[in-house]
Amino acid sequence: MTTGARKRIAIALGDANGIGPEIAVKAALALRNEPVDVLLVGDAYVLQAQLDRMGEGADAVTIVDVPALPRDAFVPGQVRAEAGAATVAYVRAAVGMAQRGEVDAVVGCPHSETSIHQAGIPFSGYPGLIAELTGTAPDQVFLLLVCPELKIGHVTLHEPLTTALARLTPELVVDAAVAMAEAMGALGMPNPRMGVFGINPHAGEDGLFGTEDETITKPAVALLRERGLQVDGPIGADLLLSQRKHDVYLAMYHDQGHIPVKLLSPLQSSALSVGGGIFFSSVGHGCAFDIAGRGVADATATIRTVRSLAGLAG
Repeated sequence: MTTGARKRIAIALGDANGIGPEIAVKAALALRNEPVDVLLVGDAYVLQAQLDRMGEGADAVTIVDVPALPRDAFVPGQVRAEAGAATVAYVRAAVGMAQRGEVDAVVGCPHSETSIHQAGIPFSGYPGLIAELTGTAPDQVFLLLVCPELKIGHVTLHEPLTTALARLTPELVVDAAVAMAEAMGALGMPNPRMGVFGINPHAGEDGLFGTEDETITKPAVALLRERGLQVDGPIGADLLLSQRKHDVYLAMYHDQGHIPVKLLSPLQSSALSVGGGIFFSSVGHGCAFDIAGRGVADATATIRTVRSLAGLAG
């Protein structure tokens, strides 16, 4: 593990046929004069191609070569199974570096679930992969979206809504809330005030719109309060967000949390995987295959994520 104020952050390229290589290189160049060491983890030839397009030399960034993508499968803008497999290989290598103490945190550039599934790799987002790589139970790694305006954690994530709702229990909601509180402490906000979204509209309105909140979110909130956490809810997500009285919110499923964050901050949000024992964050946007290789990708979210992790890691 690095010592002192200067941190080492690994950036895994994500899907090399998307904008990952471009935003990774742009972020590393933008952060050259800041107190953080950025290591780009992926195929060296992919990164060199990006540097060449930008007129930069090979020594402009630090590259950790992970040979994983066949050269004939490197086609910016196209979804390829080989790129999906390489995405996982890059993250695996970067997480290994974090586990060995060679870096303080990892940033994952955008992935394509389609390309990873085409490679025959079961995948439901970075949190599940981090759980696998760290030996953590899959349902104990959660996603916390962070943007300048909001911080929203998620109890469930990339799965059919019917499956997500069937998996919700008071215990799972409690586990997610505790993980979010611990993450907020790492972000410099111990004992945050947390707002818990209801499952149903108006949080069920005492059973009028369904009984799930009576049996799941209300008992979970009671347990969290017994633990001494500052928790309000369950309250309908629309009302709770309109009040803006909380430091962090807990969404029950993917769209409850993603829609407000992406509406307010489509290019500045970070996606922090919480509960895997390492600091790992991806960015809150996709691969943007339509602009891959054109040199117009915005690296703001990646830069902001690295800065955030450099401040909280270690």
